[in-house]
Amino acid sequence: MIHPTAIVDSSAQIGSDVYIGPYCIIGPDVVLGDGCWLQQHVTIMGPSKIGKANQFYAYSSIGQQTQDLKYRGEPTWLEMGDGNTFREFCTVHRATSPGDRTIIGSDNHFLSYVHIAHDCVVGNHVIFSNNGTLAGHVIVEDHVILGGLSAVHQFCRIGTRAIIGGCSKIVQDVPPYCTADGNPARARGLNIVGLKRAGFSREQMSALRQAFRKIYRSGLNNAQAVEQLRAGELTPEAALFTEFIASTKRGIVAGGKHIDEGEE
Repeated sequence: MIHPTAIVDSSAQIGSDVYIGPYCIIGPDVVLGDGCWLQQHVTIMGPSKIGKANQFYAYSSIGQQTQDLKYRGEPTWLEMGDGNTFREFCTVHRATSPGDRTIIGSDNHFLSYVHIAHDCVVGNHVIFSNNGTLAGHVIVEDHVILGGLSAVHQFCRIGTRAIIGGCSKIVQDVPPYCTADGNPARARGLNIVGLKRAGFSREQMSALRQAFRKIYRSGLNNAQAVEQLRAGELTPEAALFTEFIASTKRGIVAGGKHIDEGEE
């Protein structure tokens, strides 16, 4: 169904079973997958490729051009997977440089006023609370939770299953499986509750706890700690944690004064 007040560009490709509500605008070069739902006053601009069964609530603005002042009108892209929900007033921008892409995965939940800037890469099964904001070129891995009113500096990474406390300022990478909070944010410990809910075993969490302590409590610098971790036998999760830190370009968030990495 397309409401008679909606404006859909003739070049847009609209899938089957799509609902486009009152006063929505679908611009040129938009591909809208099957089963998408646009409540009202939603704008989707292109070039954008939107997957199946995505929901866009009132006043979402998706696929607008980048706010980067270097942009000169070149064709850039937004690509999105399936089953995402964007609540009221969310904004997602296309990339800056010709041919580049902003990429959003599948099964994510973005609450009201979330902003995802140019050239970001967001994985799957993430939750961004109200006013969660990504600057350009941020990478957010799978199963991340971003607290309300939190902001992430450009070029930062947030590792898988990390959780960011509300009103946090992220200016360096947040390692996988960690809890970070504060302004600027510091690593407060492992995301124990999230790991338990995800079904991680005691052995998996124990290995992560040891890796966390090596990085944050051993007194070694990151390079020394990574070297020692690599010298031992690592579970897949601890190896991912270690290699994330080894590959950082901005550095990782510092440890907090009272780090609680979970009970034994």
